[in-house]
Amino acid sequence: MDTNFKEGSEVEIEGIVESVRFKNMTNGYTVIDIDQGSDIICAVGKMPTVHEGEYIKIKGAVKNNPTYGEQIEVSEYEQSEPNNADTALRFLSSGVVKGIGKSAALRIVDKFGENTMEVIENEPQRLTEIKGITKSKAESIHDQVSKTFEYNRLYMFLRKYSITSDECVTIWKALGNNAKQKIIEDPFILCSEELNINFEAVDNLVQSNKYEYDEASRIGAALTFILSHNLNNGHTCLPINKLVLTCADYLECSQDDVRDALDIMIEQGNLFLGINYESDEEYVFLPSYYNAESYTADRLGLLLQYPPEPVKDIESKIQIIEKTNNITYAPIQKEAITDALTKGALILTGGPGTGKTTTLKAIITILMENKCKVLLGAPTGRAAKRMEELTGCEAKTIHRLLEVEWSYTEKPIFRRNERNPFNCNALILDEVSMIDTLLFESVVRALPLGCRLILVGDSDQLPSVGAGNVLADLKNSGVLPTVTLDTVFRQSMQSLIITNAHRINSGEMPIMNDKNNDFFFLPDNDVNSIKNTVLSLYSKRLPKAYGYSPIKDIQVISFSRVGELGTNELNASLQEVINPASDNKNQIAINTKVFREGDKVMQCKNNYKIAWTRDDGVIGEGIFNGDIGILQEIKKSSKSVKIRFDDRTATYNYDSLNDIELAYCMTVHKSQGNEFEAVIIPVHTPPTPLIYRNLLYTAVTRAKKLIIFVGKAETVYKMIANYKKKIRYSNFQSFLSEYSDQG
Repeated sequence: MDTNFKEGSEVEIEGIVESVRFKNMTNGYTVIDIDQGSDIICAVGKMPTVHEGEYIKIKGAVKNNPTYGEQIEVSEYEQSEPNNADTALRFLSSGVVKGIGKSAALRIVDKFGENTMEVIENEPQRLTEIKGITKSKAESIHDQVSKTFEYNRLYMFLRKYSITSDECVTIWKALGNNAKQKIIEDPFILCSEELNINFEAVDNLVQSNKYEYDEASRIGAALTFILSHNLNNGHTCLPINKLVLTCADYLECSQDDVRDALDIMIEQGNLFLGINYESDEEYVFLPSYYNAESYTADRLGLLLQYPPEPVKDIESKIQIIEKTNNITYAPIQKEAITDALTKGALILTGGPGTGKTTTLKAIITILMENKCKVLLGAPTGRAAKRMEELTGCEAKTIHRLLEVEWSYTEKPIFRRNERNPFNCNALILDEVSMIDTLLFESVVRALPLGCRLILVGDSDQLPSVGAGNVLADLKNSGVLPTVTLDTVFRQSMQSLIITNAHRINSGEMPIMNDKNNDFFFLPDNDVNSIKNTVLSLYSKRLPKAYGYSPIKDIQVISFSRVGELGTNELNASLQEVINPASDNKNQIAINTKVFREGDKVMQCKNNYKIAWTRDDGVIGEGIFNGDIGILQEIKKSSKSVKIRFDDRTATYNYDSLNDIELAYCMTVHKSQGNEFEAVIIPVHTPPTPLIYRNLLYTAVTRAKKLIIFVGKAETVYKMIANYKKKIRYSNFQSFLSEYSDQG
């Protein structure tokens, strides 16, 4: 492209789409050449509906790509469908319509000329006048072209209301070719749980087009939106009074109108009502979460009612393990081992240093000696690997155990379920505090009859990112047998990390003045000084003093994403110190992020389609939220990146890097499920919602051998003093209470 455009300037271009070089239908990212007559312009951006032969108008910024040269980065576009013989020929020759090659396209256009597209859409039977086109092929051409244009028209219609290309694909696949007409007839269908389009966007669409609608449908859509929005706050349901009041305030309507609409939604099965048997309070659910909590409770009740055959001679088996390994189990550990081997289920909880791992190893050893097939799983790859290292047995992520696939809405579908259960006699899951309601439901659905379920975790850590509070609800219900290990073993007491973790958890101040241990506090009140100390510790002082690798062994953990000591700022600064720009390293910019070869990175969203190859040659798909890796190679020629995650190497295209972050520094939530040799935590004044005890406790328990706080002791004291955990609305305990006599 040879133009006089100035880099960074905003331009408007129009012309015929000469070619579509690349299109990712998952996210709509497209690379096209636009024929302006005198120039061929390259444009890139999210343009999922664009095809060759169409007339297009674009707006965007001029960018100079070091590999591909001058491009227009598209911010807006409008397209016109092929409307003459020339554009029809280009469109039909592009390969969009399967079964039509260039010669067939030429014959069609020679026959019908300027009317080609009108004939295909409205009189497809006339295509049989052309040699080689049968009636069925003519129908196929008509169907394909109609689908293409229907989607184009739907997208061009909805994009005006801030509905994204990804959402348009979902809508089109869910509602079919008549999607636009269905939306006009019932616009609030877009707010269903399945489609989950933002209520405000849909309401704007309705008001702008002055569509007729039933007020109860609008209120029902708002109720669904409020419940969906609150999933992000961890709530699987909301108290009915709170939901009604919130909705009435949101829509500025009467509570009576909201209650009437809610009754209709419940009657139609679009929302569900649950009752807390202790308080008689009513809760409102989205269907999927009501089904998840009620089904999981019923299935666990069945497990307790029909437990597997108990293992015999447990005491003698424990004595053999003690003698073989020269250890002595505490009475509470023996109780846990016995419960796990005699009952259908066990919850094993406890903080660091209380013997969960040694207890678990004994359970696994006895089960295997008893010819039981045992599966081990954890929510993240790192947690699974750590479980494997500690127990000596293979462990997988829960998604891998469930054999994940994905739906057209990018939601996980698991091959393991009631009809295809796990092939095991015992399932052991670690880090259960990280498992949300829907994932736990999927696990329980895949349990075979007679299978033991052993859940291991620390209920004082942060709850799952997804909605629900599974481990705490299970423990507090008292339905499943539960053993809490609460005594720190003598060898563990020598570690201040473990001692202080328990002090923090019990509301005591940590010991911060012992300079001969593994827990250090460097007081500092100045933000810039704190930041500089963190950079120095990470890049120089700890590697020199302890031989730690900054990439592999040291992790900076921040309480917040924003601010000078948040992950965004610290990652950029740490990158410049550890992995600065160099002529010997390729680097790319994705939106506001810069990635270089050698960077420590993290996947921040489940992506079930990323292909990977393990060191042993096994090929698979799926990189999950929280997986940490090293960016090994950037291939600008193929617009791809290779990232190594432990024993797997994954290949990303540039579009997929939107879900990758630098990982020199991470939030406490993202660090959960991981342990690091050394942890550095900057402390100044995080946002008030982040000043609470179990956030601090979780951060401290990420360190194995060394932890260093840098900053204000006052903030640490405030966090310890605030024991108020965020309320998570759920009715799981109440569903479980029906089976309280069976545990």
